[in-house]
Amino acid sequence: MEYGLIGEKLGHSYSKQIHGELADYTYELTPLSREEFPLFMEKKEFHAINVTIPYKCDVIPYLSHLDPLAKRVGAVNTVVNRGGALYGYNTDYYGFLYLLDKNRIFVTGKKVLVLGNGGVAQPVFLALSERGAAHVITVKYKQEAGTITYAQAAELHADADIIINTSPVGMFPDVDATPVDLAPYKNLSAAVDLIANPLETRFLREAGRMGAKTAGGLAMLVAQAKYAVEFFLDVSIDNEKIAPIEEKIAAMMEEKPA
Repeated sequence: MEYGLIGEKLGHSYSKQIHGELADYTYELTPLSREEFPLFMEKKEFHAINVTIPYKCDVIPYLSHLDPLAKRVGAVNTVVNRGGALYGYNTDYYGFLYLLDKNRIFVTGKKVLVLGNGGVAQPVFLALSERGAAHVITVKYKQEAGTITYAQAAELHADADIIINTSPVGMFPDVDATPVDLAPYKNLSAAVDLIANPLETRFLREAGRMGAKTAGGLAMLVAQAKYAVEFFLDVSIDNEKIAPIEEKIAAMMEEKPA
């Protein structure tokens, strides 16, 4: 494989189509089990790859070089093989900032709940900190160090301004699932779901009915791919290419959900 995507479950992915719009190379989807992942990384039989759930943190020990931003984020979604040395980057960070800016979601001074704390969430935490969010609370089903439960969030932080879902709950094909009951959150001004498929998750539909601004994950998916291609090929691509590709992929998804 020269270029492609690795992860555990990739049946819902539109990354192949997105990269096909951004660059002239063959981009392969390569699902890997937990047992297959280490051998794949050790062989290094690729030129450049993207990394998705659940390997964005697991990939770091296999790298020869970790980009300073990726080190700060604590997760990697882009790996380039340069003569057998693996260089790791995080383009999700830039993709998330693009998503916020496109939808004019301003986090400065706001209380933000982040649902989930896996590799997908790490660039979100850094971006929120750098954009000046007043309070960032991490919510999980099971309480761990630095997190609270959904019940605690509803009881203690019902005044949250923004809720961001970084968990896979609601992703195709489980489109009827939602990560959180929004009824307690009367102050909600914006809801962001990093899930790209479906285009509008149940979480976003319910937030929209409450009058909150909503933003789905497709814009972030296309944007992070654009930044990944720049690392893959050592080129510069204008951000103006993102929106037309997003529209094209959205049309494809509406015709065929998966």
